[in-house]
Amino acid sequence: MTHQARVQQVPSVSVTYAGNGSSTTSNELGMRPMQERAFEKRGEQYLLIKSPPASGKSRALMFIALDKLHNQGLTQAIIVVPEKSIGASFNDEPLSRFGFFADWQVQPRWNLCNAPGEDGGKVKSVKAFLDSDDRVLVCTHATFRFAVDQFGVDAFDNRLIAVDEFHHVSANPDNKLGAHLGQFMARDQVHLVAMTGSYFRGDAAAVLAPGDEAKFDTVTYTYYEQLNGYEHLKRLDIGYFFYTGSYADDILKVLDPAEKTIVHIPNVNSRESTKDKIREVEHIIEELGEWQGTDPVTGFQRVTTPDGRVLRIADLVDDDPAKRERVAAALKDPVLNQDRDHVDIIIALGMAKEGFDWIWCEHALTVGYRSSLTEVVQIIGRATRDAPGKTRTRFTNLIAEPDASEQAVTEAVNDTLKAIAASLLMEQVLAPRFTFVPKTPESGPQDGFDYGEKGYDPTKENVGVNEDTGQFQIEIKGLAQPKTKEAERICRQDLNEVIAAFVQDKTTIERGLFDEELVPEELTQVRMGKIIKDKYPELDAEDQEAVRQHAVAALNLTQKAKEVAVEGDGAGGDSGQGDAETRSNTAFIQGVRKFVMDVRDLDIDLIDRINPFGEAYAILAKTMSEESLKQVQAIIAAKRVQLGLEEARDLAKRALKFKQERGRLPSITSADPWERRMAEGVAFLQRKTTEAQQNG
Repeated sequence: MTHQARVQQVPSVSVTYAGNGSSTTSNELGMRPMQERAFEKRGEQYLLIKSPPASGKSRALMFIALDKLHNQGLTQAIIVVPEKSIGASFNDEPLSRFGFFADWQVQPRWNLCNAPGEDGGKVKSVKAFLDSDDRVLVCTHATFRFAVDQFGVDAFDNRLIAVDEFHHVSANPDNKLGAHLGQFMARDQVHLVAMTGSYFRGDAAAVLAPGDEAKFDTVTYTYYEQLNGYEHLKRLDIGYFFYTGSYADDILKVLDPAEKTIVHIPNVNSRESTKDKIREVEHIIEELGEWQGTDPVTGFQRVTTPDGRVLRIADLVDDDPAKRERVAAALKDPVLNQDRDHVDIIIALGMAKEGFDWIWCEHALTVGYRSSLTEVVQIIGRATRDAPGKTRTRFTNLIAEPDASEQAVTEAVNDTLKAIAASLLMEQVLAPRFTFVPKTPESGPQDGFDYGEKGYDPTKENVGVNEDTGQFQIEIKGLAQPKTKEAERICRQDLNEVIAAFVQDKTTIERGLFDEELVPEELTQVRMGKIIKDKYPELDAEDQEAVRQHAVAALNLTQKAKEVAVEGDGAGGDSGQGDAETRSNTAFIQGVRKFVMDVRDLDIDLIDRINPFGEAYAILAKTMSEESLKQVQAIIAAKRVQLGLEEARDLAKRALKFKQERGRLPSITSADPWERRMAEGVAFLQRKTTEAQQNG
């Protein structure tokens, strides 16, 4: 077969971890570090656990729930999961065998993800459970919503409600589960434990209303802590690739048959789909080798590769219920995670994502942009389990390059922007965590932080690193500090959520990548400022500005560290493989240090003058065809909006601050582009005021 299509690689985000085994080591109660951290907060009425896939959230909930039932006076625990397959995560566990005071037990009739339910359906089963003396129920989000609708929130008083995959909740009034949780919190007669690996939604909506969110005590366990503490897995790569033509023709350029892989083919309604999902699966199998038939027990397809290996391929796309159920059952068999050779490749469409556990998975390959950043994070989580002999894992997003001849070119551009947003966010999530402090005459070295070979220098900005916790402490001149506890919490725990909202903002990413006349402060100050104002309206202006500065610093220092690390290693090349090879955690740390030490004064104004999307554009310019890149720029330019009233008001506020600092308003003839832009905002408002007076 002659392949006309080509695949181009955007260099991976690649982080190398210490692999010190700490996150898989248990204490005397059988708890791993994340679970121990969560258990310390077991007395909280409202608890939010933010922790990556495979870190042990399900068992952490078991420990907390048992304590609430035995020691805190609660009568029952109700575990709520988004889909039936995840219910298995809460099956019986002999916790006392490992040192805990009780075992986790769920009577079969009360695991409604497995049981058929009472006569009249599963909602009646919830009522029967509430009227019983039994302690634990497991059900889906849908069953729980219907039960609350039917029986009212007061029927659940004095009980623990634990919501798994909490990012399914939204503060949007149309989100029924979110509305119910708001009612429970208003009544204040239940305990809530919320668990999620990605505390942000793909639609950028808030998960909780600010007032409700403030009631939660949060346990945060980062990706860095999780992967740094694994025993075997030491490296995670994330990359996206462009192709033209049919993806099935070129899939072997990114699919290595020697790697344990989950392939998610595109939704049949998407641009990447050929509209014949069955034929797509057949085509992938044909590309891999010669079909040898179907295993009668597992239903797996058997394929012999050109080098003589026999692959076992699980097809979860087939619409035949009997065939698909047999394959699904074989994948649920406990042998799946005991025998590395049980299956080699899983091909899925809507399955094998959230909650699916296959520890041997080394590659999550997704064709087409998925519906949300949350879904991307969940898919990546399928590949980040620790397993013997598994030292490296990766996520690949295969995306159709925009084609001017297509009617769906705007959709193609949007998919490209979303893929870049996902990559930027994952860079942030995977990196060590930043803590920023103002540079003052009283500054000095902090205990537990390494300041490099030259140590702490009071005449310069300093970068302290604690590699065990994955934390940077960086001094920045002029940095605004949060005044309230809520603003402190946001700066300490929620910067990635702020950045997620920022990179998902379509206007922001379009301008950041493709507006040649962009003044970076329009993004870092105006757009980020607006996002924070909308996201945290309860904060005063000073705290909103402090959160903005911390979020921009975290995003831009990650980007500059990545750029410096790659340049310093002299890597690169057309394939981008060199970049991926060099982006180890060590290079990242060196990149942060080098950037901070190379600038004369690291202050917040300098950080605001960095375009957060500059490095992403540089990568696109290397890897996307020149014709496609020009076309994307033209599409963005054609719909570029002029200065709006709200943006002008924000610019005018910045202009007033400028006047307070310098004793004059910004000049529209200034050589500084940001000063000119602020002056344009003031002039725009003046014109609007004059027009209103004339028309009044």
